[in-house]
Amino acid sequence: MRLVSDIYNENIETSLGGIAKHLTQQHQRLQNHPHQQQQFVALSNLKRWGEQPEDSRDQPRPRPADYSQFAAHFEGGPKHPVSPFPCDAQINNRFVIWEGDISQLKIDAITNSTDETLTEKNRVSKKIFGRAGAALTSAIIHDVKRCKTGEVRVTPGFFLPAKYIIHTVGPIYSDKYRTASEATLHACYRNVLYKARELGLKTVALCDISSVQRNFPPDTAAHIALRTIRRFLEQYRSEIVIVCLESNARSIYEVLAPLYFPRDQLEERGALWQLPKDIGGLYGEPQLADRQIRIIHNPQHSVMIEADDDSDTSPHDLEMASDVEYSNINLSLAAQLSGAAHSFTQMQGDLDRQRLLGDRPRMVYESVLDDGLEGLEHQERYERLLRRAKTEDLTEVSGIGCLYQSGVDRLGRPVVVFCGKWFPAHNIDLEKALLYLIYLLDPIVKGDYVIAYFHTLTSSNNYPSLQWLKDVYSILPYKYKKNLKAFYIVHPTFWTKMMTWWFTTFMAPAIKTKVHSLPGVEHLYSAIAKDQLEIPAYITEYDMATNGIHYFQPITNTSSPAS
Repeated sequence: MRLVSDIYNENIETSLGGIAKHLTQQHQRLQNHPHQQQQFVALSNLKRWGEQPEDSRDQPRPRPADYSQFAAHFEGGPKHPVSPFPCDAQINNRFVIWEGDISQLKIDAITNSTDETLTEKNRVSKKIFGRAGAALTSAIIHDVKRCKTGEVRVTPGFFLPAKYIIHTVGPIYSDKYRTASEATLHACYRNVLYKARELGLKTVALCDISSVQRNFPPDTAAHIALRTIRRFLEQYRSEIVIVCLESNARSIYEVLAPLYFPRDQLEERGALWQLPKDIGGLYGEPQLADRQIRIIHNPQHSVMIEADDDSDTSPHDLEMASDVEYSNINLSLAAQLSGAAHSFTQMQGDLDRQRLLGDRPRMVYESVLDDGLEGLEHQERYERLLRRAKTEDLTEVSGIGCLYQSGVDRLGRPVVVFCGKWFPAHNIDLEKALLYLIYLLDPIVKGDYVIAYFHTLTSSNNYPSLQWLKDVYSILPYKYKKNLKAFYIVHPTFWTKMMTWWFTTFMAPAIKTKVHSLPGVEHLYSAIAKDQLEIPAYITEYDMATNGIHYFQPITNTSSPAS
Protein backbone atom coordinates (compact mmCIF):
# COMPACT_ATOMS: atom_id res chain seq x y z
CA MET A 1 0.00 0.00 0.00
CA ARG A 2 1.43 3.35 -1.02
CA LEU A 3 1.84 6.00 1.61
CA VAL A 4 -0.12 9.22 1.25
CA SER A 5 3.14 11.18 1.50
CA ASP A 6 4.60 9.26 -1.48
CA ILE A 7 1.56 10.07 -3.59
CA TYR A 8 1.76 13.73 -2.49
CA ASN A 9 5.47 14.01 -3.36
CA GLU A 10 4.85 12.35 -6.71
CA ASN A 11 2.10 14.86 -7.49
CA ILE A 12 4.37 17.76 -6.50
CA GLU A 13 7.14 16.51 -8.77
CA THR A 14 4.68 16.12 -11.63
CA SER A 15 3.35 19.66 -11.09
CA LEU A 16 6.84 21.18 -10.95
CA GLY A 17 7.78 19.34 -14.10
CA GLY A 18 4.70 20.70 -15.83
CA ILE A 19 5.46 24.23 -14.70
CA ALA A 20 9.04 23.96 -15.97
CA LYS A 21 7.84 22.67 -19.30
CA HIS A 22 5.28 25.46 -19.53
CA LEU A 23 7.91 28.13 -18.80
CA THR A 24 10.19 26.63 -21.43
CA GLN A 25 7.40 26.77 -23.99
CA GLN A 26 6.56 30.32 -23.00
CA HIS A 27 10.22 31.34 -23.42
CA GLN A 28 10.32 29.73 -26.85
CA ARG A 29 7.15 31.55 -27.86
CA LEU A 30 8.70 34.86 -26.71
CA GLN A 31 11.79 34.17 -28.75
CA ASN A 32 9.66 33.34 -31.77
CA HIS A 33 7.56 36.49 -31.33
CA PRO A 34 8.11 38.96 -34.18
CA HIS A 35 9.27 41.55 -31.66
CA GLN A 36 12.03 39.23 -30.44
CA GLN A 37 12.90 38.00 -33.91
CA GLN A 38 14.34 41.33 -34.95
CA GLN A 39 17.89 40.91 -36.14
CA PHE A 40 20.50 41.49 -33.47
CA VAL A 41 23.97 42.67 -34.38
CA ALA A 42 26.97 40.69 -33.16
CA LEU A 43 30.39 42.17 -32.55
CA SER A 44 31.82 40.05 -35.35
CA ASN A 45 29.61 41.93 -37.82
CA LEU A 46 31.13 45.30 -36.96
CA LYS A 47 34.14 46.67 -38.80
CA ARG A 48 36.91 47.79 -36.47
CA TRP A 49 38.46 51.21 -36.96
CA GLY A 50 41.78 49.69 -37.95
CA GLU A 51 40.22 47.30 -40.44
CA GLN A 52 39.18 49.89 -43.01
CA PRO A 53 41.79 49.69 -45.77
CA GLU A 54 42.91 52.67 -47.78
CA ASP A 55 41.67 51.18 -51.05
CA SER A 56 38.31 49.91 -49.77
CA ARG A 57 35.92 49.78 -52.72
CA ASP A 58 32.72 50.31 -50.77
CA GLN A 59 33.95 53.32 -48.81
CA PRO A 60 37.57 54.31 -49.45
CA ARG A 61 39.38 55.93 -46.57
CA PRO A 62 39.79 59.70 -47.10
CA ARG A 63 43.44 60.68 -47.19
CA PRO A 64 44.52 63.53 -44.93
CA ALA A 65 46.59 66.39 -46.20
CA ASP A 66 50.33 66.16 -45.63
CA TYR A 67 50.85 69.44 -43.83
CA SER A 68 54.62 68.99 -43.67
CA GLN A 69 54.76 69.92 -47.37
CA PHE A 70 53.21 73.29 -46.61
CA ALA A 71 54.99 74.03 -43.33
CA ALA A 72 56.58 77.17 -44.72
CA HIS A 73 53.14 78.70 -45.29
CA PHE A 74 52.00 78.27 -41.66
CA GLU A 75 53.27 80.47 -38.90
CA GLY A 76 54.33 78.67 -35.74
CA GLY A 77 54.35 75.19 -37.22
CA PRO A 78 52.27 72.30 -35.89
CA LYS A 79 50.34 72.69 -32.63
CA HIS A 80 52.11 69.69 -31.09
CA PRO A 81 55.80 68.79 -31.52
CA VAL A 82 55.17 65.04 -31.09
CA SER A 83 52.03 63.01 -31.45
CA PRO A 84 50.01 62.82 -28.21
CA PHE A 85 48.03 59.97 -29.79
CA PRO A 86 50.49 57.81 -31.75
CA CYS A 87 49.35 55.22 -34.25
CA ASP A 88 48.54 51.97 -32.43
CA ALA A 89 47.03 49.12 -34.42
CA GLN A 90 46.07 47.21 -31.27
CA ILE A 91 44.00 50.14 -30.01
CA ASN A 92 42.45 50.78 -33.43
CA ASN A 93 41.27 47.18 -33.57
CA ARG A 94 39.40 47.66 -30.29
CA PHE A 95 37.55 50.79 -31.45
CA VAL A 96 34.43 50.85 -33.61
CA ILE A 97 32.34 53.65 -35.10
CA TRP A 98 28.98 52.24 -36.10
CA GLU A 99 25.78 53.75 -37.41
CA GLY A 100 22.83 51.74 -36.21
CA ASP A 101 20.37 50.87 -33.46
CA ILE A 102 22.27 50.45 -30.18
CA SER A 103 19.47 48.30 -28.72
CA GLN A 104 20.22 45.56 -31.28
CA LEU A 105 23.86 45.06 -30.27
CA LYS A 106 24.62 41.67 -28.76
CA ILE A 107 27.47 42.73 -26.47
CA ASP A 108 28.19 43.07 -22.77
CA ALA A 109 26.78 46.57 -22.19
CA ILE A 110 25.13 49.44 -24.00
CA THR A 111 24.65 53.04 -22.85
CA ASN A 112 21.44 54.95 -22.33
CA SER A 113 21.59 58.74 -22.15
CA THR A 114 18.78 60.03 -19.97
CA ASP A 115 17.78 62.66 -17.42
CA GLU A 116 18.05 62.53 -13.63
CA THR A 117 14.73 60.69 -13.27
CA LEU A 118 15.88 58.15 -15.90
CA THR A 119 12.56 58.60 -17.70
CA GLU A 120 13.64 60.90 -20.55
CA LYS A 121 12.22 59.88 -23.90
CA ASN A 122 14.72 60.36 -26.68
CA ARG A 123 15.46 58.34 -29.78
CA VAL A 124 17.92 56.06 -28.03
CA SER A 125 15.98 55.51 -24.80
CA LYS A 126 12.72 54.76 -26.65
CA LYS A 127 14.37 51.93 -28.55
CA ILE A 128 16.11 50.57 -25.46
CA PHE A 129 13.00 50.62 -23.27
CA GLY A 130 10.83 49.31 -26.08
CA ARG A 131 12.99 46.22 -26.62
CA ALA A 132 13.96 45.63 -22.99
CA GLY A 133 10.33 45.34 -21.94
CA ALA A 134 8.35 46.38 -18.88
CA ALA A 135 10.90 44.83 -16.53
CA LEU A 136 13.34 47.66 -17.29
CA THR A 137 10.73 50.31 -16.52
CA SER A 138 9.91 48.54 -13.26
CA ALA A 139 13.60 48.37 -12.29
CA ILE A 140 14.02 52.09 -12.96
CA ILE A 141 10.94 53.06 -10.95
CA HIS A 142 11.39 50.75 -7.97
CA ASP A 143 15.13 50.15 -7.73
CA VAL A 144 17.25 52.77 -9.47
CA LYS A 145 14.89 55.74 -9.16
CA ARG A 146 17.38 58.59 -9.80
CA CYS A 147 20.81 59.37 -11.19
CA LYS A 148 22.73 62.62 -10.81
CA THR A 149 24.30 64.43 -13.73
CA GLY A 150 27.63 62.84 -14.61
CA GLU A 151 26.91 59.65 -12.68
CA VAL A 152 25.99 56.19 -13.93
CA ARG A 153 23.50 53.52 -12.91
CA VAL A 154 23.42 49.92 -14.12
CA THR A 155 20.46 47.66 -14.87
CA PRO A 156 20.20 44.26 -16.56
CA GLY A 157 19.48 44.23 -20.28
CA PHE A 158 16.36 42.11 -19.74
CA PHE A 159 15.05 41.28 -23.26
CA LEU A 160 17.83 43.16 -25.02
CA PRO A 161 20.66 41.23 -26.67
CA ALA A 162 23.04 43.20 -24.41
CA LYS A 163 23.64 41.89 -20.91
CA TYR A 164 23.63 45.28 -19.16
CA ILE A 165 22.46 48.84 -19.68
CA ILE A 166 24.61 51.61 -18.23
CA HIS A 167 22.47 54.72 -17.75
CA THR A 168 24.10 58.14 -17.50
CA VAL A 169 22.91 61.74 -17.34
CA GLY A 170 24.66 64.16 -19.65
CA PRO A 171 24.89 67.89 -18.96
CA ILE A 172 22.82 70.54 -20.69
CA TYR A 173 25.32 72.73 -22.50
CA SER A 174 25.43 76.48 -22.07
CA ASP A 175 28.12 78.94 -23.13
CA LYS A 176 27.72 80.47 -19.71
CA TYR A 177 28.91 77.23 -18.06
CA ARG A 178 31.10 75.88 -20.82
CA THR A 179 33.90 74.58 -18.61
CA ALA A 180 31.51 72.82 -16.26
CA SER A 181 29.55 71.29 -19.14
CA GLU A 182 32.65 69.92 -20.86
CA ALA A 183 34.08 68.47 -17.67
CA THR A 184 30.76 66.81 -16.84
CA LEU A 185 30.41 65.31 -20.30
CA HIS A 186 33.89 63.81 -19.89
CA ALA A 187 32.76 62.42 -16.52
CA CYS A 188 29.80 60.71 -18.20
CA TYR A 189 31.92 58.93 -20.79
CA ARG A 190 34.62 58.04 -18.31
CA ASN A 191 32.19 56.76 -15.69
CA VAL A 192 30.47 54.54 -18.23
CA LEU A 193 33.78 53.04 -19.37
CA TYR A 194 35.14 52.50 -15.88
CA LYS A 195 31.86 51.08 -14.61
CA ALA A 196 32.01 48.53 -17.42
CA ARG A 197 35.60 47.81 -16.45
CA GLU A 198 34.60 47.42 -12.80
CA LEU A 199 31.92 44.89 -13.77
CA GLY A 200 34.41 42.90 -15.82
CA LEU A 201 32.68 43.70 -19.13
CA LYS A 202 34.80 43.54 -22.27
CA THR A 203 32.52 45.11 -24.89
CA VAL A 204 30.64 48.36 -24.30
CA ALA A 205 28.70 50.57 -26.72
CA LEU A 206 28.48 54.31 -26.18
CA CYS A 207 25.64 56.36 -27.56
CA ASP A 208 25.96 60.08 -28.26
CA ILE A 209 25.62 61.17 -24.63
CA SER A 210 25.69 64.88 -25.48
CA SER A 211 22.84 64.62 -28.03
CA VAL A 212 21.42 67.52 -29.99
CA GLN A 213 18.60 68.14 -27.52
CA ARG A 214 21.17 68.96 -24.84
CA ASN A 215 22.50 71.79 -26.99
CA PHE A 216 26.09 70.51 -26.98
CA PRO A 217 28.23 71.61 -29.97
CA PRO A 218 28.66 68.34 -31.88
CA ASP A 219 32.36 68.82 -32.66
CA THR A 220 33.25 69.74 -29.08
CA ALA A 221 31.34 66.73 -27.76
CA ALA A 222 33.08 64.46 -30.28
CA HIS A 223 36.53 65.67 -29.26
CA ILE A 224 35.74 64.96 -25.60
CA ALA A 225 34.32 61.52 -26.34
CA LEU A 226 37.15 60.42 -28.65
CA ARG A 227 40.03 61.44 -26.42
CA THR A 228 38.35 59.92 -23.35
CA ILE A 229 37.89 56.63 -25.20
CA ARG A 230 41.46 56.75 -26.51
CA ARG A 231 42.95 57.23 -23.05
CA PHE A 232 40.80 54.43 -21.67
CA LEU A 233 41.90 52.01 -24.38
CA GLU A 234 45.52 53.00 -23.78
CA GLN A 235 45.19 52.15 -20.11
CA TYR A 236 43.33 48.87 -20.55
CA ARG A 237 44.37 46.57 -23.36
CA SER A 238 41.49 44.09 -23.67
CA GLU A 239 38.28 46.13 -23.74
CA ILE A 240 36.44 46.99 -26.98
CA VAL A 241 34.52 50.28 -27.28
CA ILE A 242 31.81 50.86 -29.88
CA VAL A 243 30.51 54.35 -30.60
CA CYS A 244 26.95 53.96 -31.86
CA LEU A 245 25.78 57.03 -33.75
CA GLU A 246 23.21 58.43 -36.11
CA SER A 247 24.30 59.44 -39.59
CA ASN A 248 24.99 63.12 -38.90
CA ALA A 249 27.05 62.41 -35.78
CA ARG A 250 28.88 59.57 -37.51
CA SER A 251 30.16 61.96 -40.17
CA ILE A 252 31.66 64.19 -37.50
CA TYR A 253 33.26 61.30 -35.64
CA GLU A 254 34.79 59.81 -38.77
CA VAL A 255 36.41 63.15 -39.60
CA LEU A 256 37.81 63.64 -36.10
CA ALA A 257 38.64 60.03 -35.20
CA PRO A 258 41.94 59.97 -37.19
CA LEU A 259 43.24 62.70 -34.88
CA TYR A 260 42.93 60.39 -31.88
CA PHE A 261 43.13 57.01 -33.62
CA PRO A 262 45.56 57.53 -36.53
CA ARG A 263 45.81 54.45 -38.72
CA ASP A 264 49.14 55.30 -40.35
CA GLN A 265 52.01 57.75 -40.14
CA LEU A 266 50.38 60.25 -42.49
CA GLU A 267 47.28 60.53 -40.30
CA GLU A 268 49.51 60.80 -37.25
CA ARG A 269 51.52 63.65 -38.78
CA GLY A 270 48.36 65.42 -39.91
CA ALA A 271 46.97 65.25 -36.38
CA LEU A 272 49.87 67.37 -35.12
CA TRP A 273 48.40 70.30 -37.07
CA GLN A 274 44.70 69.61 -36.58
CA LEU A 275 44.41 68.53 -32.96
CA PRO A 276 43.23 71.28 -30.61
CA LYS A 277 45.72 72.64 -28.10
CA ASP A 278 43.61 71.19 -25.30
CA ILE A 279 44.11 67.46 -25.75
CA GLY A 280 42.94 66.69 -22.22
CA GLY A 281 44.74 65.28 -19.23
CA LEU A 282 45.83 61.79 -18.37
CA TYR A 283 42.27 60.48 -18.72
CA GLY A 284 41.10 62.84 -21.45
CA GLU A 285 39.59 65.33 -19.03
CA PRO A 286 39.43 68.98 -20.19
CA GLN A 287 42.40 71.15 -19.27
CA LEU A 288 41.69 74.79 -19.92
CA ALA A 289 44.44 76.80 -18.24
CA ASP A 290 42.74 80.16 -18.57
CA ARG A 291 39.54 78.78 -17.04
CA GLN A 292 40.93 76.66 -14.23
CA ILE A 293 39.98 77.26 -10.66
CA ARG A 294 42.95 76.30 -8.57
CA ILE A 295 42.65 74.25 -5.43
CA ILE A 296 45.51 73.58 -3.10
CA HIS A 297 46.44 69.89 -3.36
CA ASN A 298 46.10 69.46 0.39
CA PRO A 299 42.35 69.83 0.95
CA GLN A 300 42.97 70.25 4.67
CA HIS A 301 44.47 73.72 4.22
CA SER A 302 43.75 75.92 7.18
CA VAL A 303 41.66 78.40 5.21
CA MET A 304 39.03 75.71 4.80
CA ILE A 305 38.61 75.06 8.52
CA GLU A 306 36.29 78.04 8.94
CA ALA A 307 33.62 76.40 6.79
CA ASP A 308 34.43 72.86 7.77
CA ASP A 309 31.83 72.29 10.43
CA ASP A 310 28.77 73.56 8.67
CA SER A 311 29.38 74.03 4.99
CA ASP A 312 28.13 71.40 2.61
CA THR A 313 29.66 73.07 -0.42
CA SER A 314 33.30 72.16 0.05
CA PRO A 315 34.45 70.93 -3.35
CA HIS A 316 36.05 67.90 -1.77
CA ASP A 317 32.83 66.89 -0.09
CA LEU A 318 30.45 67.01 -3.03
CA GLU A 319 30.47 63.29 -3.68
CA MET A 320 28.99 61.14 -6.45
CA ALA A 321 28.32 57.42 -6.35
CA SER A 322 30.56 56.89 -9.05
CA ASP A 323 33.52 57.23 -9.19
CA VAL A 324 35.35 60.28 -10.66
CA GLU A 325 37.73 62.79 -9.12
CA TYR A 326 39.67 65.21 -11.25
CA SER A 327 43.35 65.51 -10.46
CA ASN A 328 43.94 68.01 -13.21
CA ILE A 329 41.42 70.73 -12.46
CA ASN A 330 43.73 71.89 -9.64
CA LEU A 331 41.26 73.96 -7.74
CA SER A 332 42.66 76.16 -5.04
CA LEU A 333 39.34 77.11 -3.60
CA ALA A 334 38.62 78.17 -0.05
CA ALA A 335 35.02 78.14 1.13
CA GLN A 336 34.29 80.73 3.79
CA LEU A 337 31.00 80.62 5.62
CA SER A 338 29.13 83.81 6.31
CA GLY A 339 25.54 83.06 7.18
CA ALA A 340 24.17 81.25 4.15
CA ALA A 341 26.54 82.89 1.66
CA HIS A 342 29.71 81.20 0.45
CA SER A 343 32.57 83.05 -1.19
CA PHE A 344 35.34 81.52 -3.23
CA THR A 345 38.89 82.86 -3.30
CA GLN A 346 42.32 82.22 -4.80
CA MET A 347 40.97 81.88 -8.35
CA GLN A 348 43.20 81.95 -11.39
CA GLY A 349 41.49 84.04 -14.04
CA ASP A 350 37.99 85.45 -13.95
CA LEU A 351 36.50 83.99 -17.11
CA ASP A 352 34.30 81.52 -15.29
CA ARG A 353 34.13 83.18 -11.91
CA GLN A 354 30.65 84.60 -12.35
CA ARG A 355 29.62 81.91 -14.81
CA LEU A 356 30.40 78.96 -12.57
CA LEU A 357 29.93 80.46 -9.16
CA GLY A 358 27.26 83.09 -9.64
CA ASP A 359 23.53 82.83 -9.03
CA ARG A 360 22.60 79.48 -10.54
CA PRO A 361 21.38 76.04 -9.52
CA ARG A 362 24.02 74.08 -7.61
CA MET A 363 23.51 71.07 -9.88
CA VAL A 364 25.90 72.27 -12.61
CA TYR A 365 28.78 72.87 -10.24
CA GLU A 366 28.13 69.74 -8.21
CA SER A 367 27.94 67.58 -11.29
CA VAL A 368 31.54 68.47 -12.13
CA LEU A 369 33.03 68.40 -8.65
CA ASP A 370 30.69 65.87 -7.05
CA ASP A 371 33.41 63.38 -6.24
CA GLY A 372 35.86 65.87 -4.83
CA LEU A 373 39.14 66.94 -6.34
CA GLU A 374 41.87 65.19 -4.39
CA GLY A 375 42.99 63.18 -7.39
CA LEU A 376 41.62 60.49 -9.61
CA GLU A 377 44.24 57.93 -8.72
CA HIS A 378 43.71 58.61 -5.02
CA GLN A 379 39.96 57.99 -5.36
CA GLU A 380 40.43 54.83 -7.39
CA ARG A 381 42.89 53.48 -4.85
CA TYR A 382 40.39 54.08 -2.06
CA GLU A 383 37.62 52.38 -4.00
CA ARG A 384 39.82 49.36 -4.61
CA LEU A 385 40.59 49.18 -0.89
CA LEU A 386 36.89 49.52 -0.08
CA ARG A 387 36.02 46.61 -2.38
CA ARG A 388 38.73 44.54 -0.73
CA ALA A 389 37.49 45.51 2.72
CA LYS A 390 34.02 44.23 1.86
CA THR A 391 35.22 40.89 0.50
CA GLU A 392 38.37 39.86 2.39
CA ASP A 393 38.49 38.02 5.72
CA LEU A 394 39.39 40.64 8.35
CA THR A 395 38.73 38.59 11.48
CA GLU A 396 42.43 38.86 12.35
CA VAL A 397 41.85 42.56 13.06
CA SER A 398 38.20 42.69 14.04
CA GLY A 399 38.76 40.01 16.68
CA ILE A 400 41.23 42.24 18.53
CA GLY A 401 38.45 44.60 19.54
CA CYS A 402 40.55 47.76 19.45
CA LEU A 403 38.24 49.64 17.05
CA TYR A 404 34.45 49.66 17.20
CA GLN A 405 31.37 51.89 17.22
CA SER A 406 29.84 52.68 20.60
CA GLY A 407 26.54 54.54 20.66
CA VAL A 408 26.12 58.21 19.82
CA ASP A 409 27.15 61.49 21.41
CA ARG A 410 24.74 64.05 22.87
CA LEU A 411 24.13 65.45 19.38
CA GLY A 412 23.23 62.05 17.95
CA ARG A 413 26.52 61.54 16.09
CA PRO A 414 28.05 58.05 15.99
CA VAL A 415 30.98 57.50 18.34
CA VAL A 416 33.94 55.43 17.17
CA VAL A 417 36.13 54.06 19.97
CA PHE A 418 39.80 53.18 19.54
CA CYS A 419 41.66 51.47 22.40
CA GLY A 420 45.37 52.05 21.88
CA LYS A 421 46.55 49.36 24.28
CA TRP A 422 44.86 46.64 22.27
CA PHE A 423 46.41 47.66 18.96
CA PRO A 424 49.51 45.46 18.36
CA ALA A 425 51.15 47.81 15.89
CA HIS A 426 54.26 45.64 15.42
CA ASN A 427 52.50 42.28 15.37
CA ILE A 428 49.65 42.88 12.94
CA ASP A 429 49.20 43.14 9.21
CA LEU A 430 48.87 46.92 8.90
CA GLU A 431 47.27 46.60 5.48
CA LYS A 432 44.55 44.44 7.01
CA ALA A 433 44.22 47.01 9.77
CA LEU A 434 43.65 49.74 7.16
CA LEU A 435 41.07 47.59 5.38
CA TYR A 436 39.18 47.01 8.63
CA LEU A 437 39.30 50.75 9.38
CA ILE A 438 37.74 51.46 5.98
CA TYR A 439 35.20 48.64 6.40
CA LEU A 440 34.03 50.04 9.74
CA LEU A 441 34.12 53.76 8.99
CA ASP A 442 32.97 54.02 5.37
CA PRO A 443 29.23 53.78 6.17
CA ILE A 444 29.69 56.00 9.25
CA VAL A 445 31.58 58.91 7.69
CA LYS A 446 28.78 59.71 5.26
CA GLY A 447 27.49 61.91 8.09
CA ASP A 448 28.97 63.64 11.13
CA TYR A 449 30.80 61.45 13.61
CA VAL A 450 33.30 61.64 16.51
CA ILE A 451 36.24 59.50 17.61
CA ALA A 452 37.27 58.71 21.18
CA TYR A 453 40.86 57.47 21.38
CA PHE A 454 41.94 55.97 24.70
CA HIS A 455 45.69 56.19 25.16
CA THR A 456 45.39 54.43 28.48
CA LEU A 457 48.35 52.17 29.40
CA THR A 458 49.74 52.09 25.87
CA SER A 459 53.40 51.37 25.18
CA SER A 460 55.80 51.65 22.26
CA ASN A 461 54.47 48.32 20.97
CA ASN A 462 51.15 50.03 20.29
CA TYR A 463 52.54 52.94 18.24
CA PRO A 464 52.48 52.58 14.45
CA SER A 465 55.05 54.53 12.47
CA LEU A 466 54.35 58.12 11.55
CA GLN A 467 54.77 57.17 7.91
CA TRP A 468 51.94 54.65 8.20
CA LEU A 469 49.72 57.26 9.87
CA LYS A 470 50.58 59.69 7.09
CA ASP A 471 49.74 57.10 4.43
CA VAL A 472 46.41 56.28 6.07
CA TYR A 473 45.52 59.96 6.35
CA SER A 474 46.34 60.57 2.68
CA ILE A 475 44.38 57.53 1.48
CA LEU A 476 41.16 58.36 3.30
CA PRO A 477 38.87 60.67 1.24
CA TYR A 478 38.07 64.16 2.37
CA LYS A 479 34.70 63.15 3.83
CA TYR A 480 36.57 61.37 6.63
CA LYS A 481 38.14 64.66 7.71
CA LYS A 482 35.26 66.97 6.94
CA ASN A 483 32.60 64.94 8.76
CA LEU A 484 34.83 64.24 11.75
CA LYS A 485 33.52 66.73 14.30
CA ALA A 486 35.67 65.86 17.30
CA PHE A 487 38.66 63.67 18.09
CA TYR A 488 39.00 63.05 21.85
CA ILE A 489 42.27 61.75 23.26
CA VAL A 490 41.72 60.37 26.75
CA HIS A 491 44.64 59.90 29.18
CA PRO A 492 47.22 61.54 26.90
CA THR A 493 50.90 61.50 27.78
CA PHE A 494 53.43 64.22 27.06
CA TRP A 495 54.61 62.19 24.06
CA THR A 496 51.04 61.95 22.77
CA LYS A 497 50.50 65.69 23.06
CA MET A 498 53.74 66.47 21.25
CA MET A 499 53.08 64.04 18.42
CA THR A 500 49.47 65.22 18.11
CA TRP A 501 50.65 68.81 17.82
CA TRP A 502 53.25 67.90 15.20
CA PHE A 503 50.86 65.75 13.17
CA THR A 504 47.99 68.25 13.13
CA THR A 505 50.30 71.18 12.45
CA PHE A 506 52.33 69.81 9.57
CA MET A 507 50.31 66.92 8.16
CA ALA A 508 46.63 67.32 9.08
CA PRO A 509 45.78 70.98 9.76
CA ALA A 510 42.13 70.45 8.87
CA ILE A 511 41.50 68.47 12.06
CA LYS A 512 43.73 70.54 14.36
CA THR A 513 40.84 72.43 15.94
CA LYS A 514 38.86 69.21 16.37
CA VAL A 515 41.39 67.44 18.58
CA HIS A 516 40.72 67.60 22.36
CA SER A 517 43.03 66.08 24.98
CA LEU A 518 41.11 64.98 28.09
CA PRO A 519 42.83 63.94 31.36
CA GLY A 520 40.04 61.57 32.38
CA VAL A 521 37.02 59.63 31.19
CA GLU A 522 34.53 61.75 33.11
CA HIS A 523 35.50 64.78 31.01
CA LEU A 524 34.22 62.84 28.01
CA TYR A 525 30.76 62.63 29.53
CA SER A 526 30.16 66.29 28.65
CA ALA A 527 29.95 65.25 25.01
CA ILE A 528 28.95 61.59 25.30
CA ALA A 529 26.42 60.19 27.77
CA LYS A 530 27.87 57.49 30.03
CA ASP A 531 25.36 54.89 28.90
CA GLN A 532 26.39 55.45 25.29
CA LEU A 533 30.07 54.76 25.90
CA GLU A 534 31.18 51.14 26.14
CA ILE A 535 34.83 50.93 27.14
CA PRO A 536 37.00 48.13 28.54
CA ALA A 537 37.24 47.73 32.31
CA TYR A 538 40.98 48.45 32.38
CA ILE A 539 40.30 52.02 31.24
CA THR A 540 37.78 52.80 33.97
CA GLU A 541 39.97 51.09 36.60
CA TYR A 542 42.99 53.13 35.55
CA ASP A 543 40.89 56.28 35.51
CA MET A 544 39.61 55.75 39.04
CA ALA A 545 43.09 54.86 40.29
CA THR A 546 44.55 58.00 38.73
CA ASN A 547 41.80 60.59 39.11
CA GLY A 548 39.52 59.15 41.79
CA ILE A 549 35.75 59.13 41.40
CA HIS A 550 33.35 61.95 40.67
CA TYR A 551 36.26 64.26 39.94
CA PHE A 552 34.45 66.12 37.18
CA GLN A 553 30.87 67.25 36.85
CA PRO A 554 30.03 67.14 33.12
CA ILE A 555 28.04 69.87 31.44
CA THR A 556 25.29 68.03 29.60
CA ASN A 557 23.85 70.73 27.34
CA THR A 558 24.06 70.07 23.62
CA SER A 559 25.92 73.25 22.73
CA SER A 560 29.35 71.96 23.64
CA PRO A 561 32.34 73.59 21.94
CA ALA A 562 33.16 70.33 20.18
CA SER A 563 29.90 70.32 18.31
